[in-house]
Amino acid sequence: MNRAAAVRRVGFLILGANLGLVVAKAFVWHRTGSLAVGSEAVNSLSDVIYSFVILAGLYLTTQPPDTDHPHGHERIEPLVSLFIAIAIFAAAGAILWGAVSALYSGDIRIATGPTAVVVLVAAGAVKVGLYRYCLRVGDEYNSPALVATGLDSRNDVLTVVAALVGVLGARAGYPILDPLAAAVVSIGVFYTGWEVLRDNVDYLIGRAPPEDLHAEIVRQTIAHPDVKGVHDVVAHYVGPEIDVSLHIEVEGERTLLEAHEIESEIVETIRDLQEIDDVFVHIDPKELGEWKDDEAADKLLEFEND
Repeated sequence: MNRAAAVRRVGFLILGANLGLVVAKAFVWHRTGSLAVGSEAVNSLSDVIYSFVILAGLYLTTQPPDTDHPHGHERIEPLVSLFIAIAIFAAAGAILWGAVSALYSGDIRIATGPTAVVVLVAAGAVKVGLYRYCLRVGDEYNSPALVATGLDSRNDVLTVVAALVGVLGARAGYPILDPLAAAVVSIGVFYTGWEVLRDNVDYLIGRAPPEDLHAEIVRQTIAHPDVKGVHDVVAHYVGPEIDVSLHIEVEGERTLLEAHEIESEIVETIRDLQEIDDVFVHIDPKELGEWKDDEAADKLLEFEND
């Protein structure tokens, strides 16, 4: 299955699962008035909202390159993840407000019957499955939006546990545990939003890739038998993928056709590395003396050899 089909399939699965959870939690919230369950209903509602955003964003980001976007639409995906972060922060604020209001007013309702417990346990199991699935597909297809969704699902498991503690504690004679659990849920939701925001801002501002990948780019270039040196190696994220530019030194008596063949081989070799998208190679004739020491490249080679 290609990347576009895979990420869209996951997007529809996420939307369906979150719709089911918000209906179940909202029903229990309406029947019991439990703030812990209500906070989880709000959390799931925010999940539904950003699931729609994910589907729209994944549809756009998986479109092929066109005249206006010759390098594709991958940069849209980190923007989708930022919208996810905003939705998560909004949900966390709503949950915390409800918990603080209940603690201040003392108006706390206790969930009776097994329904709340069953729904929360089922929600936890669903979120564990979504966490594992989204992370696996997100890593396989290099999708920041799916990884962000996986992280959100992971923390949703923790918030479900907190809500469950609140419900059981309230039924055991400690009603204050219900709004306290809701407050704990809000903290977990805030943290998820921070994780998503932190991880995707770097994609938008063109952060350099990890040092080991940078070193591998240099190593693969130097490994070519006709390359005498490499310098001005620049690699940075363009959305979730990486663009690379570099200068190589070759023997000056090479014909234009030979130089072109060397360049093409270097480009293909580097493109085969994980996450690499576009590669731009500039060829310098070694005899012209344009070669210059590149401390960064030397350091990366040392790092690779350690």
